[in-house]
Amino acid sequence: MRRFKAILQAAALAGAAAVAACQSPTDPDDVIVVDDFVEASVTPDPANADFSTGRTYRVVRGNNQPDDILEYDWKSNFTVAILVNGTANDEDLDLEFPLDITSATVKVQQASGGIVTPPTGSDVEHSEFTIVQTSGSRFAAANTTNTITFDVWYDLPNLRKEALMTVTVALKDNAGRMFSKVKEVRVAP
Repeated sequence: MRRFKAILQAAALAGAAAVAACQSPTDPDDVIVVDDFVEASVTPDPANADFSTGRTYRVVRGNNQPDDILEYDWKSNFTVAILVNGTANDEDLDLEFPLDITSATVKVQQASGGIVTPPTGSDVEHSEFTIVQTSGSRFAAANTTNTITFDVWYDLPNLRKEALMTVTVALKDNAGRMFSKVKEVRVAP
């Protein structure tokens, strides 16, 4: 009986080895990621911020205390250009044009020397943004560009204006496949 089990185990191992030999490992050069066919740039780089006036946010105090209405300290304005390059025509991607921009968001984090410095304790960053202008939301073909201009108001616990803003642009092809492009925008101190 032991000899029979040993023969079965050897046969199973040989079969597994034969199957493994027939499969070729995935070539990392064949893997295509969003960054291969969608490029992003920002103007100005780094972005600038000026004192903000008139735009406020609410801080909820709780415990039957009145909420605080505070003015944002800073306002930044910048433009992100999104290019769908020629790689988008690669048959391995199987993209179906047109591609549509379905959303664009901005996350603000305080930074020092270009490095994110998370707030400590119960401190939090406060921010909001609007899309001021866009050249369009559709890419009809490869090698086309759309621009999105943002106004961003923010207030940081360290009271400084230097920040790292992460812009995320979500896209969808005509077949419904979704992907996103992330671009970091540095705000000068």
